[in-house]
Amino acid sequence: MDDVTRYAPAALLDVARRVLPAGSFGNLAGDIVIREGRGGRVWDIHGKEYVDFILGSGPMFVGHAHPEVVEAVREQVGRGSTFFANNEHGIRLAAEIVDAVPCAEQVRFVSSGTEADAYAMRLARAYRRRDKIMKFEGGFHGMSDASLMSWAPARPGNFPQAVPDSPGIPRCVQDDVLVAPFNDAETAVGLIREHRDVLAGVIIEPFQRLIPPRPGFLPALRKVTAEHGIPLIFDEVVTGFRFAYGGAQAYYDVVPDLCTLGKIVGGGFPLAAIAGREDIMAQFDRARAGAERFLPQIGTLSGNPVAAVAGLATLAILKRPGAYEQVFATGRTLMDALAKLLHESGLPGQVIGEPPLFDVIFAIGDVTDYRSTRRGDSEMLRRFNARLRENGVLKGETKCYVSLAHDAADVDWMLAACSKALRAERLAP
Repeated sequence: MDDVTRYAPAALLDVARRVLPAGSFGNLAGDIVIREGRGGRVWDIHGKEYVDFILGSGPMFVGHAHPEVVEAVREQVGRGSTFFANNEHGIRLAAEIVDAVPCAEQVRFVSSGTEADAYAMRLARAYRRRDKIMKFEGGFHGMSDASLMSWAPARPGNFPQAVPDSPGIPRCVQDDVLVAPFNDAETAVGLIREHRDVLAGVIIEPFQRLIPPRPGFLPALRKVTAEHGIPLIFDEVVTGFRFAYGGAQAYYDVVPDLCTLGKIVGGGFPLAAIAGREDIMAQFDRARAGAERFLPQIGTLSGNPVAAVAGLATLAILKRPGAYEQVFATGRTLMDALAKLLHESGLPGQVIGEPPLFDVIFAIGDVTDYRSTRRGDSEMLRRFNARLRENGVLKGETKCYVSLAHDAADVDWMLAACSKALRAERLAP
């Protein structure tokens, strides 16, 4: 009996509850276990089929088990999984990133977005020889101590005071993180100028969770950080190769000093990267930085060839004419139709985001920053998501990822499920 069929579904869930905290990997609730995925759909261990708008939290941008990605991985696995030393495919992937991403002059690989963001902040500190990092309230930069400052504070504080969002974070971290409001250029620029002598860097999601930047916001950050020699870091773990082949920095036409990449760039395998200006990336090079300024960065699986070939195959698919036009067309169709369904339902809701990544927020009024997202009715969203799942649509708590593999049938399935969910909510007592 093979590993997949060792346990009956109910028994497998019992084992998960016994051996995993909360019965899960910590990402989604443990009551759903996925068996397989193909294209834009997945099947759970009960055999139920779903149109998948989670996409592994975003990496599967060309769809699950794309034949070209599978073939590249199969061929490489037969030649070895990892070597610790450089490998050809990792070097080729780095070259592809340098060619594609405007800020990228050099690249260093890690295995996760959390690592990439933590190293990017450390790199800025090493380069500037200062300790403080500015981030934006509601911005998510992985699970490191500094990143979890003011990620989703239940009681937001006064800017620039950081609020820890997890137990186990040393109190001293709070002193080295400054927090600004997203999409408020005047306040953010003022805080950067006020703290320019102590800031090591500014890190931001150019598209924060689901919130697009207001016109002029990112250029204002670019201008003030450049004036004071403060590295500007774009966290493009989510947006890299999703909004455009050059990422959000190409899409919004604002070039940072450093960026982080993940998800799509590894083709569904554990791989992420820090990329940026050569003079800043030189801190990773002992010969150039010198012993005192050298920043060591070591990872057992960094740039491993299996993830690298998966990334290269994925990027080759995305470079083909029409790929991004197709994703944007699918996403725009979904956004427009869902907005119409919301309007017809009479429920207080709106669709926010960009065509490759969007969701519903059950709130009225402009949603431009973290604090305005808190107006959303989270319980209504929970019920909406649960009803979608009942009707064969899988999505995250607050995100719908669109892939190249989603087709007209998937769109129709999604919109039918949304219509049922909204109708049930409208008729609920």
